Amino acid sequence: MTTIYHNPRCTKSRQALQLLEEHGIEPEVIQYLDTPPSKKKLIEIVKLLGIPAEALVRKKEPLFKELNLGEQTLTDQQWIATMVEHPKLIERPIVIHNGQAAIGRPTENIVEILDA
Repeated sequence: MTTIYHNPRCTKSRQALQLLEEHGIEPEVIQYLDTPPSKKKLIEIVKLLGIPAEALVRKKEPLFKELNLGEQTLTDQQWIATMVEHPKLIERPIVIHNGQAAIGRPTENIVEILDA
């Protein structure tokens, strides 16, 4: 099964969904702003991505600045809690395919896990 954490208003997210469809994949589409991932799910995603939780945060998002997050040093657990509370801060799109995950910026990252 393939899952995409998707924001239909985001160009990169729409491109990622189109890429999956072009590869004959009909993913489970989770509009994460409407249905945010749980703390447990975010921890799982971060582990699949193999990155620190902070790397999943959209630092150019105005909310990041509003919350003064750039001036703080947070643990992975604190970053996860922040993203659970403010899903708008989660980088997008995220694709999970066959036990692997990729952030679709650039979309070539997704192709790597599709071809693996």
